Amino acid sequence: MKAVERKVSRRAFLRNTAGLAAGAAAAPYVITSAALGADGVPAASERVAIGHIGVGGRGGGLLNGFLGLKGCQSIATADAFTDRREKTAARINARAGSKICKPHHDFRELLAREDIDAVVIATPDHWHVPILIAAAKAGKDMYVEKPLGLCLDWDLKARAAIKQHGCVFQYGTQQRSSAHCRLGCELVLNGVIGELKSIEVHAPGGRSGGSTQQIPVPEGFDYDLWLGPAPVSPYTKDRCTSGGSWFVYDNSIGFLGGWGAHPLDIAVWPLRPEQAVPSSTRAPA
Repeated sequence: MKAVERKVSRRAFLRNTAGLAAGAAAAPYVITSAALGADGVPAASERVAIGHIGVGGRGGGLLNGFLGLKGCQSIATADAFTDRREKTAARINARAGSKICKPHHDFRELLAREDIDAVVIATPDHWHVPILIAAAKAGKDMYVEKPLGLCLDWDLKARAAIKQHGCVFQYGTQQRSSAHCRLGCELVLNGVIGELKSIEVHAPGGRSGGSTQQIPVPEGFDYDLWLGPAPVSPYTKDRCTSGGSWFVYDNSIGFLGGWGAHPLDIAVWPLRPEQAVPSSTRAPA
């Protein structure tokens, strides 16, 4: 795995640096126990270094899970909202007791860092695939929130990028980790329920997307960066909130992807290859 190769190179660098320091007349260094590894926590050189791209509501929730893992450390944030990226980095640093995490304005700055092994992508939906492809080209392993793309064509491009660059990839549908979902699929695959005739999947309905009245972009927010690959549109008070971006077709496919991605994924999990699933490659307008 590329991530392992990068960690080995860091260890080699640390060994060489230690050898040089031993022969030099320098002031003594204070090395924290967290850096060396203590209380069951691996040394920093043995942990997966993670960058978090998008640290709003969902991104912040995902961060909570990673902060509790001993095998990784979060060392970078990136978000178009200044306060989000800086406050999240400060929170990580406070927890670590040192300034290990740096906030970045642009995700491309984060991806350019050679000390980052993997990224967590939790941006608005329209950014998932473009950032995924950029991360793959940068050699980063990744976790990407659902829904993956705005159409099947985007998803196929994402799969091609992952295969081409050999990255470790996890898609955040979550429910495949649920015991009852796995059991249900096993019952289907083993014929316990008999022949599968049809599948019904339910998801909440859509909404309006909020106000369409244009207002000034708030200070500390890079709206152009937030829009990215989406069509240029006026900023409104609801545009960049969950209630807005989830229900505007420039940015998402509504709750079909936002909620339906969970049960739709479980619906196809127990299907055999010969059981066709209707699909479309229509690109977003």
